[in-house]
Amino acid sequence: MTARIYKPARTAMQSGAAKTKEWVLDYEPEQPRTVEPLMGWTSSGDMRQQVRLFFDSKEEAIAYCEREGIAYQVFESNPVKRARISYADNFAAGRRGAWTH
Repeated sequence: MTARIYKPARTAMQSGAAKTKEWVLDYEPEQPRTVEPLMGWTSSGDMRQQVRLFFDSKEEAIAYCEREGIAYQVFESNPVKRARISYADNFAAGRRGAWTH
């Protein structure tokens, strides 16, 4: 039973940094997923795949794993560099790009 500790990435539908400040602990699957013949849904007999724990810091997640005797791997993410461009820059007189209208 190995756990993964990571910071989740932003979804494609997010423009802000919501739900990316917490650290997540997920268990790696011990059994492969199977397709049920009746409905075609994927399922698993491994209950740990349904568990997702959230922590405020990486140290809290590591302390939890060590206290419970869970093997873990920590995945560090690179900080995202976002360009701060205001809406008014689209209409600036010194704009370098071509106008689209």
